Amino acid sequence: MRRVLLGMSQEKLGGRLGLTFQQIQKYEKGANRIGASRLWELSNILEVPVGFFYENAPGAPEHTEGLEESGQRDFVADFIQSGKGLSIIKYFVRINNPDVRRNILNMVRAIAKADENS
Repeated sequence: MRRVLLGMSQEKLGGRLGLTFQQIQKYEKGANRIGASRLWELSNILEVPVGFFYENAPGAPEHTEGLEESGQRDFVADFIQSGKGLSIIKYFVRINNPDVRRNILNMVRAIAKADENS
């Protein structure tokens, strides 16, 4: 999810780690385990703390910062991984005016409520 949010391809991430994109695919799908030193490298490249990779892990603290607290991690991950979701995020973060951002949020909220009621 973080790689996609940064707009980084599997090939580019693999290149920075000295791996093929196929190896990155295996890591992302959970087919291969990631060693501690590689996890540390990933956290630096993706600009997240190592703990980011442990959210939802067995034995992890129940209350973590970020999306996990709201219980929305899976929903957000699915949204970001969809092409339209990623496009919305990329364009939204380009908007510098906080009033415009607030108006867009209010509009989306109103549309969602109207859709729920129809």
